[in-house]
Amino acid sequence: MSMAEEPVRILLVDDLEENLIALNALLRREGLSCDTARSGEEALELLLVKDYALAFLDVQMPGMDGFELAEFMRNSERSRHIPIIFVTAGAGDGTRRFKGYEAGAVDFIQKPIEADILRSKARVFLELYTQRRQLAAQRDELAALTESLKQADIQKNRFLAVLGHELRNPIMALNAGLIMLERKKGQPVEGEIRTSMSRYLTHMTRLVEDLLDISRIEQGKISLQRERVDLNDVLAFAVETSRPAIDEAGHNLHVELPPGPVLLDADHARMAQIIGNLVSNAAKYTPAAGEIRVTARVEDGTAWIEVCDNGIGIAPDQQDRIFGIFEQADVKGKVKQDGLGIGLALVKQLVELHDGTIRLKHSAPGEGSTFEVCLPTVE
Repeated sequence: MSMAEEPVRILLVDDLEENLIALNALLRREGLSCDTARSGEEALELLLVKDYALAFLDVQMPGMDGFELAEFMRNSERSRHIPIIFVTAGAGDGTRRFKGYEAGAVDFIQKPIEADILRSKARVFLELYTQRRQLAAQRDELAALTESLKQADIQKNRFLAVLGHELRNPIMALNAGLIMLERKKGQPVEGEIRTSMSRYLTHMTRLVEDLLDISRIEQGKISLQRERVDLNDVLAFAVETSRPAIDEAGHNLHVELPPGPVLLDADHARMAQIIGNLVSNAAKYTPAAGEIRVTARVEDGTAWIEVCDNGIGIAPDQQDRIFGIFEQADVKGKVKQDGLGIGLALVKQLVELHDGTIRLKHSAPGEGSTFEVCLPTVE
C-alpha cells in the first residue's frame, strides 16, 4: 500500500472505556482510523509500530498521566512530530496549561467535550498531516525521477560510446577496403576484399535497421503484416539467417520442431527476426564450439519456443534489466561482444506486438541461458 492509500490514524488515550468510545464516535469519518489505549504504557506500545497524525491524551490517568506520556513522545524520534491535544476535566488554570504546553501540547479541550470544537481542532491538524504526507510522497517521487534521469543519462552516454565504436570500425574497414581495391585492381584478391566490405556493410545495415525498428515501435509506427504462417517454416528460415554467426564460432546447433504444421497469425519477417535475434544472441555469448538448441512445442493452443545455449550465462544482478533498451551483459572479455544492446529489447517488443510473451527461463554464470517465447496459435 502506498503512503497516499494508507489511512490517517489518530491515537486516543484515556483510562475510561466510555470516553474512548465517545471520542471515536465523534471523530469517525472515511479514511480516518482511530486507535485507542487505556494507559500511557499501552499507548507507547502503539507508538512504537504506527505513525499518527494526531494524539488526544487524557491528562488524569492512573500510573503514567498524560503529561508524562507527552514527555516520552517528545523524547522519541519516532513520535516527537505528532501534535498532542490534551483532554482534561479539570479547571483550565494557567499552571496546568503551562505544564501541558511545556510537555509538548498544541491545544487543550475541556470536558464535557463540544463535538464541533473537537472536530474543528482535529481537522486542522489532519489537513496539515495530509499535506505533509503528500509533500513527502512528492519528494520521494522527485528523488526517484532524478535517479531515473541520472541512470538514463549514464545509459545514453554508454550507448553513444558503443554506437561510435560499432560504426567507426566498419567505416574504417570500408575505407581501407576502398584503398585496397584501388591498389589491387584486377588482382585475384579483389574478390576477397569485396566480400569483406560486403560483410561490414551488412553489419552497419543491421545496426541502423535495429535503431529504426526501436524508434518505430516506441512511436507506434510499426505495423505487422499478419498472415497465416507455419511456425516450422519461420524457425527454419530464422536458423538459416543466423547460420553465418553459428558457423563462424564453430557452434553445434540442434533444432527440434513439432510434427506437422503449427499455424500462427503473425508477420513472417518479424517472427524470423525474433528467433534470429535470439539465436544470434546465443551465438554471440557462447564461447567457440558451444552448443545451441532451438526447440518448439505446442500445448493447449499455445506455441512454446526455447532458445538455449551453454554460454557464459547472465549474472543474477543483471537479469532484471536484460530486456531494457541499450542494455548488454557484462562479459568481461570472455567472448567477442558487439552490437548496441538493443536486440533483446527489440525482440520483447516484437513478441508483445504478436500478443505473446518472452522471459529468461534460466540463466547462471558458466551455465548458459534459456529464453522462452510464448505465442498463441490459430486453428
